Amino acid sequence: MGVVIIDGSTIRDFVNDEAQFNKSVDEAFTKLDLNNDGVLSRSELRKAFETLRLIETHFGVDVATAPEELTNLYDSIFDKFDCDQSGSVDLEEYRSELKKIMLAIADGLGSSPIQMALEDDDQGFIKQAADLEASKLPQQPSSAGP
Repeated sequence: MGVVIIDGSTIRDFVNDEAQFNKSVDEAFTKLDLNNDGVLSRSELRKAFETLRLIETHFGVDVATAPEELTNLYDSIFDKFDCDQSGSVDLEEYRSELKKIMLAIADGLGSSPIQMALEDDDQGFIKQAADLEASKLPQQPSSAGP
């Protein structure tokens, strides 16, 4: 586990690095596309959002949520991603909505730095943004003696 300090510019720089952002989004999309048909179905996208536990916890304690409430939430998220209302989410739609979400996070953070504890094997977009920022920092010389 590592601790990172990020602010809105960390996220914004990640999104604005088009090659890195698109690579990350493409990899996430491929993992979510369980049947490899090139689009995300309602159930494939729901599985991804279920792992985020958007409304299922309250300060780390599980809270019972009516199944229809969860279905409504996940359906509304899917509808937001499915910009052309085709019944599936293609890579461009997925990329576009993730970009909006990440920029909204950046706006929410603003210039106030926050400290986050992230698992070393975390492949989420926040961790990737922090890693990209860290890769741009000058390397400190080793303090080991001869």
